[in-house]
Amino acid sequence: MRSIFDNGPQAPCPSPFNLAAHVLAKAATQPEKTALEVMSAASTQAWTYGQLEATVRAVGTGYLNAGLKAGDIVLLRLGNTVEFPLAYLGAIAVGLVPVPTSSQLTLREVEKMIAQLSPAAVVAGKGVACPESGAFLRLTEADLRAMHSLPPCDYAMGAPERLAYIVYTSGTSGTPRAVMHAHRAIWARQMMMNGWYNLQQSDRLCHAGAFNWTYTLGTGLMDPWTLGATALIPADGVAPEVLPELMQRHGATIFAAAPGVYRKMLKSGKTFNLPDLRHGLSAGEKLSETIRKDWRAAAGCEIYEAYGMSECSTFLSASPAHPAEAGCLGQPQTGRKIALLGENGPVALGEQGQIAVHRSDAGLMLGYYGAEAQTQARFEGEWFLTGDLGIMHTSGQIEYAGRADDMMNAGGYRVSPIEVEHALHGFEGLTGLAVTDVEVKQDVRVIACFYTAEREIDEQALKAYAEARLAAYKRPKLYRRIDDLPLGPNGKIRRTALR
Repeated sequence: MRSIFDNGPQAPCPSPFNLAAHVLAKAATQPEKTALEVMSAASTQAWTYGQLEATVRAVGTGYLNAGLKAGDIVLLRLGNTVEFPLAYLGAIAVGLVPVPTSSQLTLREVEKMIAQLSPAAVVAGKGVACPESGAFLRLTEADLRAMHSLPPCDYAMGAPERLAYIVYTSGTSGTPRAVMHAHRAIWARQMMMNGWYNLQQSDRLCHAGAFNWTYTLGTGLMDPWTLGATALIPADGVAPEVLPELMQRHGATIFAAAPGVYRKMLKSGKTFNLPDLRHGLSAGEKLSETIRKDWRAAAGCEIYEAYGMSECSTFLSASPAHPAEAGCLGQPQTGRKIALLGENGPVALGEQGQIAVHRSDAGLMLGYYGAEAQTQARFEGEWFLTGDLGIMHTSGQIEYAGRADDMMNAGGYRVSPIEVEHALHGFEGLTGLAVTDVEVKQDVRVIACFYTAEREIDEQALKAYAEARLAAYKRPKLYRRIDDLPLGPNGKIRRTALR
């Protein structure tokens, strides 16, 4: 048998359709229910569904009053505040195309994005790197807050396949890629609600991430709001070690985080009093068995892992109904069509192949913005190639077997070593350099920079050079001078030898 999983297509997305209207539809039937609680030790900021929808649609009106029109790109440069999802959904509501970005990006990185996208507007938060002026409308957080009292916009309805938003991912060529997603992407996320979360309308889902992280936007906000559940998000600056107490106080029933957050929470060795918690969710990087075991002992429940990427979100997962088999990520969610490909198509069950998603998947990207050739390179016939290797068992569960290329994983972010190398190559005194991710202790991987130089260099100056050019999650945490870089017969860096 071949490594193909296909248990039938998902129901088609309705048309006409608008992503923001779909996410906020429950406001019509439960306007007084709490949609969001922003948690801190000192206070709680709460939003009802009625308030949330009214504010999102008011922001949409504000965008239109500012002269923006459907199809315009809006770059979001906001910090970890509730203004981020309001600005994001407000843009989509009126047919604009928001681009959520990490507040950790440097000014150089943001300028490259602006040069590529030519946004009509940039929404800039205080203290977040962003050009002060340019060929775009510059809106501030104060401008956004002033929009909150405006009358509601009408939803811009249209074809579900039209462009809704853009997210950035690190490209294998070293240049970050702008990934275009359609309005229908939110419709596809219903497959996660059963196939990963077991999400119910009565749930109170706590996500440990920042508002401006796409993992938080999807799993922590868009999904619970779509179903009519309550989202719990820690306020900016809340440490992972405080989360168990906040979850207990706010009655969290599901918890979502990256493995690194679980690791920090478990560091104390304490057990947690979480009587309402049914299970945890993990994504972004591989979850270790050590963290899984320690969480079970500390919290008394399981963690269900999911695998996905910016181009298709999560499509393989474990769930309460289908726990992962030993050593496996889980199985394709109901409605997905997945294959493991070799040189001659799908490989036999039990053989290693590249994980691929069928072109028909409603959650699959439209393509890379302004990069048709790069888009086509990711497809092989009817399949989208993820770049990750796996082995499909007879049960349909998939065992992860690593990357087919050199992409690194830094705290849940995929980072191209070539992008980091390009940023550092201009530093004076270096004769060569290469980066890779290395495991410095159990379950902890960091980006390491190995370099050659004819004389000693100022490592602090090299770190400062990296700080000016790369977001914090892309910067090497470890620097090592070596005599020679290990090269293969074709002159390519042997990153496995560096590790």
